Amino acid sequence: MMEAQYQALGADGEDDLPHDIGVMIHVVPETGRAARWNHVDDLDSFFIRTYLYHQKHGFACMMLQETLELLQFIFVLVFSIFLFHCVDYPVLFRDKIKPSKNGTEKISLGDAILPTDQCVASFGFLTWSYFLITILFWILRVIKVLYHMFQYWDIKAFYNSALKIEDNNLDNLTWHEVQQKIREVQLKQQMCIHKKDLSELDIYHRILRFKNYLVAMVNKSLLPVRFNLPIIGEVVFLSHGLKYNIELLLFWGPWAPFQNNWHLKEDYKKVNKRHELATKLSKHIFWVAIINFLLSPIVLLWQVLYSFFNYAQIIRREPGTLGSRCWSLYGKFYLRHFNELDHELNARLNRAYRPASKYMSIFTSPLMTVIAKNVVFISGSILAVLLVLTVYDEDVIAVEHVLTIMTILGSVVAGFRSFIPDENLVWCPENLMTAILAQAHYLPEHWRGQAHTTRVRDEFAQLFQYKAVFLLMELLSPVVTPFILCFYFRNRALDIVDFFRNFTVEVVGVGDVCSFAQMNVQKHGNPTWQVAQTGQTASVIVNDQYNQAEDGKTELSLVHFTVTNPNWQLPAEAQHFVTTVKSQVRRDANLLNNEMIQAAQIPEYYGVDNSLSSLGIGPSAMLLRPSVDSLLCRSMSQQCKGASRAEGPQQSIIMNYQEGQERSDDQPTDLAMSLSTLYLHELHHKQKNQSNTRRRMQHQGASASSDLMTNPRLQVQESTPLLHNSPRKS
Repeated sequence: MMEAQYQALGADGEDDLPHDIGVMIHVVPETGRAARWNHVDDLDSFFIRTYLYHQKHGFACMMLQETLELLQFIFVLVFSIFLFHCVDYPVLFRDKIKPSKNGTEKISLGDAILPTDQCVASFGFLTWSYFLITILFWILRVIKVLYHMFQYWDIKAFYNSALKIEDNNLDNLTWHEVQQKIREVQLKQQMCIHKKDLSELDIYHRILRFKNYLVAMVNKSLLPVRFNLPIIGEVVFLSHGLKYNIELLLFWGPWAPFQNNWHLKEDYKKVNKRHELATKLSKHIFWVAIINFLLSPIVLLWQVLYSFFNYAQIIRREPGTLGSRCWSLYGKFYLRHFNELDHELNARLNRAYRPASKYMSIFTSPLMTVIAKNVVFISGSILAVLLVLTVYDEDVIAVEHVLTIMTILGSVVAGFRSFIPDENLVWCPENLMTAILAQAHYLPEHWRGQAHTTRVRDEFAQLFQYKAVFLLMELLSPVVTPFILCFYFRNRALDIVDFFRNFTVEVVGVGDVCSFAQMNVQKHGNPTWQVAQTGQTASVIVNDQYNQAEDGKTELSLVHFTVTNPNWQLPAEAQHFVTTVKSQVRRDANLLNNEMIQAAQIPEYYGVDNSLSSLGIGPSAMLLRPSVDSLLCRSMSQQCKGASRAEGPQQSIIMNYQEGQERSDDQPTDLAMSLSTLYLHELHHKQKNQSNTRRRMQHQGASASSDLMTNPRLQVQESTPLLHNSPRKS
């Protein structure tokens, strides 16, 4: 099925750093202290490191973090071996009596620790294998850290000399301000020799080249991440280990389709090579799967130990932590726009976290609630008695297993309380789903009007999962990843080869990029997400579903990028899309103004209900705007004053729907994007309903004509069909 879907068309979190190819920077010394960057060999790596340097607060913080990670690696290795081989547990648990060093019956920690020679003598083959393999990985990481040190020292020089930004001033500048300075340096020193001026989109392309491909593959359901399991049903599995292997195979590995960071191999652009390349890619996937399988015991052990050391203290202090939720890795790719940087995505998902948590918490099981209340009552009663006895006499805590019982009871109470709903909980699933959509921007179309159903709740849980599920997925990743690569990913080899050939375009000064990332609404847009200008009878685009991005990804990505980069010069097709949407907004606003609709009814029309008060659209603000015209045009044509470094610069908004409209400087940029998203979703729903209506009418007319020709007596009957004779939905 996938081969049919991705056949040839005729002739046809987080380590973002690609592996280095050759010398990254060619530095030409200049008179004085300044350095001149008049040619950068690998602009992808250069811009990625420039971006990470800003986001990670400069050279000192980055190197300190990487150095401490090396020490943490050694600590986990040494401490885990120490716990397995160097502790005399019978003595520690007093199962074996051992004379203490101080001659008393009291046992010290030193009594339970074996001598070094005895400890080393107990090492077996598995321990030595684990030690040697981890030491080898640690040495490779040391080399990588030293390499990064030299590279980021060059980036530091670039910030200090070329951009005139000192490290202590990084946190006072947004990335978009840094990006503007980079563009100015390009004009002066020509870092890219193939293009005089680098646009905002050019820089985004180089930073997000591979991520845009992954976003497109997830959008087109090309990556094997959905699986139907017996009893459990459909599950989504995408761990960081699986993502790492996919990137290794497709982007930066020795057998990857990319010749370097910016150029796809020429064979992948030839249709007559597709089967040969698919066979080779399938073999490479198989061998990578075998290597993963052989290393899985070591990686699994490391994952378990690291997770234990990382989460044990948190779980002991806050047992309910695993019951909280987080955005899944799959959810981040599904909800990500084309050309959206990490800090932009994280800021948007952070704003969607609260309504998403509220939405998931309103689904409670009455049966589980009854059980949880009784478990909490019994466990809490026993825990309370033990606490009172401990306060009365502290020797109670020295009784065998009393402290263990208190810890377990506390965890049980904290865990089961998560199943007891808040007594002040209000059932408003549709309102909360609208608030989620305002920030998440992408939700499956069949969720519309179905937010109250368990099916939608379970599907949303694939995007917004429990932290316990996330942790379990990462722990199982070393075991599951080889099977997914071997039995699922290999089967997509031909589809992947076709995808790279059909959806790769060469951009001057940038190289080969995913064509979806160009955000060309004519090539990859969807007719139901666009409107025709006055007097036109057809949509502005005509293409098949294979070329269309799903869920309005092209249109919404274009809006988001233009909102984020207001000075970007839009291409002709993008300008046409914006113009038609502006015209549609004016028509809708004038229509509602003429009908004298009250301000309180406006949010309902656009899907912006009372649940969006948390987004800044309060009742008082709505009453001050007597029409949709003022609500959209004033709210969506503002500037963000004093924006944080995570949310972007001071900027204008794409949706300035009326020429000469006065800007409102007191509203955040994300409000404008939220309103833009809701409007486009409502516009899409309206367009799709109209399209379905036209098809039904055509089908009805064709059926009626056929009936009249075969049975002339029907001409005298009523023209409006009866309900039970209405045609089926097309």
